[in-house]
Amino acid sequence: MGNLSFLIILIIAFGALWLMSSRTRKQQRAASEFRNNLVAGDEVMTGSGLFGTVVDVEDDVITLETSPGGSRTRWIRAAIAKRIDPVVEDTSLDDDEIEPADAEADRLTRGDDEVIDVPDDLSSLSDVRKDDEPDTK
Repeated sequence: MGNLSFLIILIIAFGALWLMSSRTRKQQRAASEFRNNLVAGDEVMTGSGLFGTVVDVEDDVITLETSPGGSRTRWIRAAIAKRIDPVVEDTSLDDDEIEPADAEADRLTRGDDEVIDVPDDLSSLSDVRKDDEPDTK
């Protein structure tokens, strides 16, 4: 009975180790495939957090440009951590979309009655607090 339970525990442990190692191998294979398929123009991030655009790919050396027309640095292929989707800035506004500052100016020109005057400092506020008022009961 003791040998059987030990054997079951041993099989479960080996099974868990095999599952963990197969997941790690799969991740390593995907990372290696990604690094081998880098081409000029890819937006990437290095393992240390540097963002850049791939400019040149040599054997094991990747040249990154960190800013458009800016400095170029050389990295070993293994230092590239992941590909980043390029940021697309949409500067066009829909007809219904108004910038917050424009919305405030628009509201004031329409003459809405619910304008709240908020002081820049506390000097214009009264010194009397609700707790300090005399008891009139």
